[in-house]
Amino acid sequence: MSDRFRLTLAQLNPTLGDIAGNGAKARDAWARAKAEHADMVALPEMFLPGYQTQDLVWRPAFQADLRAALDALAQDCADGPALGIGVPLVEAGALYNAYAVLAGGAVRAVIRKHHLPNASVFDEKRLFAAGDISGPYRIGPIRIGTPICEDAWREDVAEAQAESGAEMLLVPNGSPYARGRHDTRMAHMVARVVETGLPLVYLNLVGGQDDQVFDGASFVLNPGGQLALQLPAHEEAIATVEFTHRADGWRATQGPRAPLPDAWEQDYRAMVVGLSDYLHKSGFSKVVLGLSGGVDSALVATIAVDALGAGNVHCVMLPSEYTAPESLTDATELAKRLGVRLDEIGIEGPRAAMQAALAPLFKGLAPDVTEENLQSRIRGTLLMALSNKTGAMLLTTGNKSEVAVGYATIYGDMNGGYNPIKDLYKTRVFETCRWRNSHHRDWMAGPAGEVIPARIIDKPPTAELRENQRDEDSLPPYAELDAILEGIIEQDLSVADLVAQGFARDTVTRVAHLVAISEWKRHQSAPGTRLTNRAFWLDRRYPLVNRWRDRT
Repeated sequence: MSDRFRLTLAQLNPTLGDIAGNGAKARDAWARAKAEHADMVALPEMFLPGYQTQDLVWRPAFQADLRAALDALAQDCADGPALGIGVPLVEAGALYNAYAVLAGGAVRAVIRKHHLPNASVFDEKRLFAAGDISGPYRIGPIRIGTPICEDAWREDVAEAQAESGAEMLLVPNGSPYARGRHDTRMAHMVARVVETGLPLVYLNLVGGQDDQVFDGASFVLNPGGQLALQLPAHEEAIATVEFTHRADGWRATQGPRAPLPDAWEQDYRAMVVGLSDYLHKSGFSKVVLGLSGGVDSALVATIAVDALGAGNVHCVMLPSEYTAPESLTDATELAKRLGVRLDEIGIEGPRAAMQAALAPLFKGLAPDVTEENLQSRIRGTLLMALSNKTGAMLLTTGNKSEVAVGYATIYGDMNGGYNPIKDLYKTRVFETCRWRNSHHRDWMAGPAGEVIPARIIDKPPTAELRENQRDEDSLPPYAELDAILEGIIEQDLSVADLVAQGFARDTVTRVAHLVAISEWKRHQSAPGTRLTNRAFWLDRRYPLVNRWRDRT
């Protein structure tokens, strides 16, 4: 028996539904593994269809196309290393989240996911049947156990595979990014290594799909939990790791250890990757957005430039009589620093025409928020017209604080196809702007330096829909608002819990009420990059009509 085993890890970015394209990526990885004399190349969970499929995976035609592609892949990769790839498979009328091992022109082993996650963004119990715990399979000199993603977060699957003779654990994953997630993953994987005494390979997807961003950051652990290899976060990477057999079992040789960025950088890169992949995988290459001179649109414009390059970002200023001269100046300066096109469309003409059209029906009714929302909806209509005419996707720019309390106009400033900062509270928006001004990375297409003028970050936020308007006229100060929102949304705290922390009962009750009555707006809002474990959409699902209120 050989005392060497070479495994190529392919941390790659699939496109959901692009079966042929994903298969081509798998073939390229296999060819590289063959050139490096590897015994096996591994791709992540559900790589062949892309992830997450949601109900698409139920379509019989989709299932048939995947099976045909899998068999063709096995034939094409017959003369060389084995290939492991995630794919849904139908067996005896049941649909499984499976991992197929191809060798010698055929499917040689099938591992079926045993523990199906059914929380947060996952709904796998609805989609798949739970498989029995699979035993290990042999590739050359080594027996490999493969707990699929969630299976490695529990003790039983890895333990059973070790007891059945596994000498290494290969864990294919489709684990999306959330702030602090890598530390949680590492803790679980170290636990599996300590329990089984086996080396472990954690292989994760990379790239954006809808609101989720898969961050890669794959790694290899030796017994005892020692890190042998660390692949980068948010980047495609292929690496071959060599395992050697010793008297005390198999061990991975030391490989490169890519440094992992801090939470500020990972959040920012997730927003850049999420936007870039959402556009490119949807067939878009350009964006348009309204630039107000405020901090939210400034950050979105900067993210867009870093994702797409300045030539693919079109900014538009849409001033009214309430737009301060400083806002025009700040928007112009931002556009200059970013190098983007900036046009101006005044909305006073359309606004006067609409008010004239509505005047007979509004007669005798006092002006109120309706007139404010009319301005926002005019802007939304004009921006959507530009999007339709030019083929550029309209970006919307509301932060999580605004989205939470409904401080946005439906069919107005909420118009758009994607919102990179949807899961970023306002206080983090300010700090993220400061972070970007002081940091630049090779993966950013935008310029280095202070791209967001300090005045944009420092001035009091305002919607500029009436004279001398400030956000704090309608909302608590953002530091206070965000602390309350994090309690309600991220931690499910009650009014009483937050009052006990020192917040005024009236303020907490009002914020909780705003969150509740804004659910219908969120239901119609654009998707946006998921950064936390309680992002709006799949992480937090509430009814639109709901009369219950927390009155503790």
